[in-house]
Amino acid sequence: MTRVDLYRNVHMGQRARLFALAVEFGAADHAERSVMEELTERCLAMTQELREHADHEDTFVHPLLRDRAPRAAGALDGEHVRLDAALAALDERARALPKEPPASRPSAGHALYLALNELISTYLAHLHTEETAAMPALWEHCGDDELGAVFGAFRASRTPEEALADLRRMLPSLPPADRAAIVRATLAGGPGTEAGRTLAALSTTLAPAQRARLYVDLGAPEAWAAAQAS
Repeated sequence: MTRVDLYRNVHMGQRARLFALAVEFGAADHAERSVMEELTERCLAMTQELREHADHEDTFVHPLLRDRAPRAAGALDGEHVRLDAALAALDERARALPKEPPASRPSAGHALYLALNELISTYLAHLHTEETAAMPALWEHCGDDELGAVFGAFRASRTPEEALADLRRMLPSLPPADRAAIVRATLAGGPGTEAGRTLAALSTTLAPAQRARLYVDLGAPEAWAAAQAS
């Protein structure tokens, strides 16, 4: 039986976007100010997302972890302090990049690229700790009803717009069966027009092959969702 996992899916989405940002940053023309401004904004948006994710864990997951597995919780608390410092340092460097004179912008851009990858390596180790130490500790001490309640409390705290953004970030990184199960549960109970609009909105971040597979798995013609959403 598959247990409720509080970390898996959202972490898969984070990894994918961090890797994509690093690749795009490395390949960018660092001499172009407009390019650097765009990538800087994306970098700052990503660090803000990681901060918000940590806040969500502190609010919804870690109180249960502190109660049932305080040793694992203590280790994560220390990591969050280090990550906060690393995120602040990266933000400072990112904000300074567009202000660099043209002659030094390529070297400053590469320095930010290296700093971004250093943060990614640190963050990946943190995700690994959560997935291989914290989550097993929760499985050992908590039932799926308690873990499901954590998910429920988090979902209840999100506006419809925030919930949609959460799913759009996550779905492209998941295996087809998991993606379809999440979307099916999201659409359950909604009227046809609303379900069609939600499905169309959810699928906008998917690659064409992913989107086609999702519609096949759901048994819903893509043309139907497009018609409902219009």
